[in-house]
Amino acid sequence: MTSIPDGLDYVNKPQDYYENQRPEMLAYLPAKVQRVLDVGCSNGAFGAEIKRVSGAEVWGIEPMEQFGALAKEKLDTVFISSVEGAIKDLPEGYFDVIYFNDVLEHLLDPYSVLERMKTKLTLQGCVISSIPNIRYFRTFFKILFKGEWDYTDEGILDRTHVRFFTKKSILKMYQNAGYRVLSHEGINGSRSLKPMLFNIPLGFTAQDIKYRQFATVAVKK
Repeated sequence: MTSIPDGLDYVNKPQDYYENQRPEMLAYLPAKVQRVLDVGCSNGAFGAEIKRVSGAEVWGIEPMEQFGALAKEKLDTVFISSVEGAIKDLPEGYFDVIYFNDVLEHLLDPYSVLERMKTKLTLQGCVISSIPNIRYFRTFFKILFKGEWDYTDEGILDRTHVRFFTKKSILKMYQNAGYRVLSHEGINGSRSLKPMLFNIPLGFTAQDIKYRQFATVAVKK
């Protein structure tokens, strides 16, 4: 097992941090899949939902032992390990889908992880990810107008995040790793009028600030 990087506290997280089924990400699951890998599978709740709706074989990777043990009760195969430590043990050309639900921002080198994962996909396989948007207006306004950058236990400025992304930088990361992006769109958008009002003088060129995360679907080039 590869350990979690020193100084990153994944233990004292809110309880629901590890229990979210992420229905908004399930919507990106292709209609027909046979084998799915859920990276950062937590207690297996999301993977179990994939199994329920698709009948697919679902594998998981989870670095927290207590949650990985729970995932083993729900999924077909679970590695209790960091993703970096588990990649070498994954079968080549095996998965139709590899999910990274709010995982890549926690990795020291998400770029090489995405590149290495290409060999684990089937010919038509895809990677699906959600990644927090550092330009989300509530976070962006605090930085721009108040000069504040305060880490929290969860959310966009989660203290366990080691990488930060925008809509454009996510797209660039995938392209540089040798992927063709099929879909790249904001999710969990705010209902506040503030993003729209802020966009008026900018000619609506900063509509990405409305979204907490961006969901991306990409295939190998």
